[in-house]
Amino acid sequence: MKKIIYTLLFLFTISTVFTGCREKKENDVEEVIDEAGDAVEDAADEVEDEVEQ
Repeated sequence: MKKIIYTLLFLFTISTVFTGCREKKENDVEEVIDEAGDAVEDAADEVEDEVEQ
């Protein structure tokens, strides 16, 4: 009985760790994509301003 409880506890801990890491990585990727999109928009605005002058 003890082995079953320890095994379930171990599996739960491992699954929590890997799920937590995956979510963090996805959030980092989304932030990088948002920053790149903002940089492209800023560059497009600067080009538009230069063309108007």
